[in-house]
Amino acid sequence: MLTPEHVKTMIEQIIPCEEVIVEGDGHHFFAQIISTQFEGLSRLARHRLIKDALAERIASNELHALSINKAMTPDEWQKQP
Repeated sequence: MLTPEHVKTMIEQIIPCEEVIVEGDGHHFFAQIISTQFEGLSRLARHRLIKDALAERIASNELHALSINKAMTPDEWQKQP
């Protein structure tokens, strides 16, 4: 069974990240991803970047569900209340 740490590592292998926070119960995971790689990308493009890279793992049900709560640049992360 996957742990939040496994999912965090998967995300970090896709793009360089300043911060990745993953919570979950082994089946459903919730991620907050902070990366300069998101510069200039729409919210949808940011989510697709991650989900497309994990598509095979999602399709095989190795990774059952991943919700990306936040996909932000470091500047956006700093500016949030």
